[in-house]
Amino acid sequence: MSNQVAVFRKESFNAAHRLFNPAWDEATNAKVFGKCALPNYHGHNYELVVKVTGVPDPETGYVMDMKELSDLVQELIVERFDHRNLNLDTVEFRNLNPTAENIAVVCWQLLRPRIPAVLDLQVRLYETPRNYVEYPA
Repeated sequence: MSNQVAVFRKESFNAAHRLFNPAWDEATNAKVFGKCALPNYHGHNYELVVKVTGVPDPETGYVMDMKELSDLVQELIVERFDHRNLNLDTVEFRNLNPTAENIAVVCWQLLRPRIPAVLDLQVRLYETPRNYVEYPA
Protein backbone atom coordinates (compact mmCIF):
# COMPACT_ATOMS: atom_id res chain seq x y z
CA MET A 1 0.00 0.00 0.00
CA SER A 2 1.60 3.27 -1.05
CA ASN A 3 -1.30 5.68 -0.65
CA GLN A 4 -0.95 8.57 1.76
CA VAL A 5 -3.58 8.83 4.48
CA ALA A 6 -4.23 11.73 6.87
CA VAL A 7 -5.15 11.06 10.48
CA PHE A 8 -6.48 13.73 12.83
CA ARG A 9 -6.50 14.17 16.59
CA LYS A 10 -8.48 16.90 18.33
CA GLU A 11 -7.54 18.16 21.78
CA SER A 12 -8.52 21.28 23.69
CA PHE A 13 -7.06 23.70 26.19
CA ASN A 14 -8.28 26.88 27.85
CA ALA A 15 -5.97 29.86 28.14
CA ALA A 16 -5.94 33.61 28.65
CA HIS A 17 -3.96 36.10 26.64
CA ARG A 18 -3.65 39.73 25.68
CA LEU A 19 -2.78 40.90 22.20
CA PHE A 20 -0.38 43.76 22.63
CA ASN A 21 2.72 45.18 20.97
CA PRO A 22 4.92 46.75 23.67
CA ALA A 23 6.56 49.02 21.07
CA TRP A 24 3.23 50.77 20.53
CA ASP A 25 1.26 53.08 22.80
CA GLU A 26 -2.08 52.05 24.31
CA ALA A 27 -4.08 53.92 21.65
CA THR A 28 -2.34 52.12 18.78
CA ASN A 29 -2.74 48.75 20.48
CA ALA A 30 -6.44 49.47 21.06
CA LYS A 31 -6.87 50.53 17.42
CA VAL A 32 -5.18 47.40 16.04
CA PHE A 33 -6.26 44.74 18.55
CA GLY A 34 -9.53 46.20 19.90
CA LYS A 35 -10.87 44.52 23.05
CA CYS A 36 -8.15 41.89 22.75
CA ALA A 37 -5.67 44.56 23.95
CA LEU A 38 -7.47 45.29 27.21
CA PRO A 39 -4.91 45.14 30.04
CA ASN A 40 -6.65 42.49 32.16
CA TYR A 41 -6.53 39.72 29.53
CA HIS A 42 -9.30 37.51 28.17
CA GLY A 43 -9.63 33.80 27.52
CA HIS A 44 -10.51 31.25 24.87
CA ASN A 45 -11.48 27.60 24.76
CA TYR A 46 -8.99 26.56 22.10
CA GLU A 47 -9.52 23.47 19.94
CA LEU A 48 -6.35 22.06 18.41
CA VAL A 49 -6.60 19.62 15.51
CA VAL A 50 -3.37 17.85 14.68
CA LYS A 51 -3.12 16.31 11.21
CA VAL A 52 -0.48 13.69 10.47
CA THR A 53 -0.11 12.42 6.91
CA GLY A 54 1.84 9.44 5.67
CA VAL A 55 1.72 5.93 4.28
CA PRO A 56 0.15 3.41 6.68
CA ASP A 57 2.63 0.97 8.17
CA PRO A 58 2.19 -2.43 6.46
CA GLU A 59 2.36 -4.29 9.79
CA THR A 60 0.01 -2.14 11.90
CA GLY A 61 -2.07 -0.34 9.30
CA TYR A 62 -1.43 2.88 11.23
CA VAL A 63 -0.07 6.13 9.87
CA MET A 64 0.61 6.89 13.54
CA ASP A 65 -0.78 5.36 16.69
CA MET A 66 -3.53 7.80 17.71
CA LYS A 67 -2.96 7.10 21.43
CA GLU A 68 0.69 8.07 20.99
CA LEU A 69 -0.35 11.23 19.13
CA SER A 70 -2.85 12.12 21.85
CA ASP A 71 -0.22 11.57 24.54
CA LEU A 72 2.21 13.86 22.70
CA VAL A 73 -0.37 16.64 22.36
CA GLN A 74 -1.28 16.32 26.02
CA GLU A 75 2.36 16.39 27.14
CA LEU A 76 3.68 19.10 24.83
CA ILE A 77 0.68 21.42 24.40
CA VAL A 78 -2.16 20.87 26.87
CA GLU A 79 -0.03 20.48 30.00
CA ARG A 80 2.01 23.53 28.99
CA PHE A 81 -0.82 25.93 28.04
CA ASP A 82 -4.07 24.75 29.68
CA HIS A 83 -5.43 27.18 32.27
CA ARG A 84 -2.46 29.47 31.82
CA ASN A 85 -2.05 33.11 30.96
CA LEU A 86 -0.02 32.74 27.79
CA ASN A 87 1.61 36.17 28.17
CA LEU A 88 2.65 35.71 31.78
CA ASP A 89 2.93 31.97 32.45
CA THR A 90 4.69 30.59 29.38
CA VAL A 91 8.21 30.98 28.06
CA GLU A 92 7.02 30.69 24.47
CA PHE A 93 4.95 33.91 24.59
CA ARG A 94 7.00 36.12 26.89
CA ASN A 95 8.29 37.98 23.83
CA LEU A 96 5.86 36.75 21.18
CA ASN A 97 2.36 38.15 20.78
CA PRO A 98 0.02 35.17 21.43
CA THR A 99 -2.15 35.55 18.36
CA ALA A 100 -3.86 32.43 17.05
CA GLU A 101 -1.31 32.43 14.24
CA ASN A 102 1.64 32.45 16.62
CA ILE A 103 0.07 29.85 18.92
CA ALA A 104 -0.41 27.50 15.96
CA VAL A 105 3.23 27.91 14.87
CA VAL A 106 4.46 27.28 18.43
CA CYS A 107 2.29 24.15 18.72
CA TRP A 108 3.72 22.85 15.44
CA GLN A 109 7.28 23.62 16.58
CA LEU A 110 6.73 21.75 19.84
CA LEU A 111 5.27 18.69 18.10
CA ARG A 112 7.50 18.46 15.01
CA PRO A 113 10.61 17.00 16.72
CA ARG A 114 8.51 14.21 18.25
CA ILE A 115 6.62 13.18 15.08
CA PRO A 116 8.58 10.84 12.77
CA ALA A 117 10.23 12.85 9.98
CA VAL A 118 8.63 10.69 7.26
CA LEU A 119 5.21 12.00 8.33
CA ASP A 120 3.81 15.41 7.38
CA LEU A 121 2.43 17.52 10.22
CA GLN A 122 -0.16 20.28 10.16
CA VAL A 123 -2.02 21.96 13.02
CA ARG A 124 -5.35 23.75 12.93
CA LEU A 125 -6.16 25.94 15.92
CA TYR A 126 -9.71 27.11 16.59
CA GLU A 127 -9.76 30.25 18.72
CA THR A 128 -13.54 30.40 18.41
CA PRO A 129 -15.96 28.11 16.58
CA ARG A 130 -15.76 30.47 13.58
CA ASN A 131 -12.11 31.62 13.70
CA TYR A 132 -9.25 29.24 13.06
CA VAL A 133 -5.74 29.16 11.63
CA GLU A 134 -3.62 26.42 10.05
CA TYR A 135 0.13 25.90 10.02
CA PRO A 136 1.72 25.23 7.70
CA ALA A 137 -0.85 26.71 5.35
